[in-house]
Amino acid sequence: MQATPGPDPLRAELAAAQARGPIRVIIEQPRTSWIARGLKWLVVLVVVIWLFSSSFEKSYYGENDLQERWHSLSHTATDKVAIISLEGAIVGDESFVKKQIDHVADDEHVKAIVLRIDSPGGTVTGSDYIYHHVKKLLETKKIPLVVSMGSVAASGGYYVAMAAGGAEDTIFAEPTTWTGSIGVIIPHYDLSGLLEKLNVSDDSIASNPLKMMGSPTRKFPEPIRAEEQKILQELVDSSFAGFKDIVLAGRPALRDNQEVQSVVFTGRIFTAQQAKANLLVDRLGFIEDAIDRAIELANLNKDDVRVIKFHRPVPIMEQLLMGGSQSRKQALDMSALLDLASPRAYYLCTFMPGVNATER
Repeated sequence: MQATPGPDPLRAELAAAQARGPIRVIIEQPRTSWIARGLKWLVVLVVVIWLFSSSFEKSYYGENDLQERWHSLSHTATDKVAIISLEGAIVGDESFVKKQIDHVADDEHVKAIVLRIDSPGGTVTGSDYIYHHVKKLLETKKIPLVVSMGSVAASGGYYVAMAAGGAEDTIFAEPTTWTGSIGVIIPHYDLSGLLEKLNVSDDSIASNPLKMMGSPTRKFPEPIRAEEQKILQELVDSSFAGFKDIVLAGRPALRDNQEVQSVVFTGRIFTAQQAKANLLVDRLGFIEDAIDRAIELANLNKDDVRVIKFHRPVPIMEQLLMGGSQSRKQALDMSALLDLASPRAYYLCTFMPGVNATER
């Protein structure tokens, strides 16, 4: 005989539950960890700070993004001597220098300018851009300008210094300044031999071989290579002639001194003492000496002059994320890489390997 199956315990329990009333199912959400909650609130806090800082900086600093700060002499005087700073390589982002120039142009209380240069130079166009706008400022305001050179004021940095225009005793170099390097360079490296060793070839298609002029990866046959070198040299010579004209306009004593010209236009760099002996600077002195000369040229009373300089504030968000220890930096994006790869002429003092061999 077959055994009769006993009652199913699960069915019995379900029947008893139905007898007590409707069944309710409760699903519990898993608890969020304290780390996840903290990250969520951190994101909210960052967004709030960013919105606040953007609004505050626009309202406080204005669109000019520039602060005027006291540098020396009187704290309360109305008449000002403004220090315009050119620092670092001139690489195509001259907005801070231009903003300083614009600020001085709009300030009727600025009676003289000290142009503080601490730069090895940079692109031909960037150097000429700053020179042009400084000259335009002087023509508009009719006020004196004195140059104060820092650790280095070479090549494009020296080019900008010529905005002083040849006025007597207006180019000051510190005793440890390096200056000069009057010349033009188009950096170029031939990597074709290395690529051959790696079994890599440049197979770019161009409308004409000279379209690839200056390419570091393409090895041209001799007739094309000679034509390339000739064209590049003509570009350098043209820019160099323009540089010489600017220097001769800014240093009148050089115009009739062929012996000194044969030294200073070789592209070499000079110490401050050598530069003074070769008529490239007027005096050895510090920024305080340049300020005194600017006050003298403007016929101002030293006891009633406020010396100011300009500061570009670091945004609040950048201070939080970077600790306020670094200045603004350009992002290394694809456009920057392409720009670095483009052939470009420089008024630049550099010790990059292999570069000085092509300097004119």
